[in-house]
Amino acid sequence: MKSDALKSPEEIYEYLKASFDELLEYVPAELGQSWITVPPFSMKAVAKFLRDDPALRFNTLMCQSGVHYPDEDELGVTYHLHSTSHKHTLVLKVRVPIADPRVQSVEAIWKTADWHEREAWDLLGIVFDGHPNLKRILCPEGWEGHPLRKDYRQQETYLGVTTGA
Repeated sequence: MKSDALKSPEEIYEYLKASFDELLEYVPAELGQSWITVPPFSMKAVAKFLRDDPALRFNTLMCQSGVHYPDEDELGVTYHLHSTSHKHTLVLKVRVPIADPRVQSVEAIWKTADWHEREAWDLLGIVFDGHPNLKRILCPEGWEGHPLRKDYRQQETYLGVTTGA
């Protein structure tokens, strides 16, 4: 590890505040990993900064997952990042209202986000603004709804065939 690299999520959060102060929030975890919340309209800028800054160099998006928070009427996206050069990790979270579930795409920052974002669109209905090919990846085109939403009701037929609903 280089001496100028930051290690802990809290250190990284403090470093990020200089550029994104009013936008971010650090959430220490009682169990598991702490995270930084990012507003959906800032996700691409924050991701680019995390990838390109010499003290950070988060060059790997290890995992990106969509989540439905039915009690808050929100959807979320969780990003797990890793720096192969500095050997540190970071978790970011974005939450959006279910009525307007839009997040900036990070596909241009980390190419692996392509399929992750398509999956979150397909199964939860999260729209990734700026994604070059946001279409279903698991469900067939024309499928109604988003199956991982807690309020999902399966359609009774698809193309004239009973679905088992």
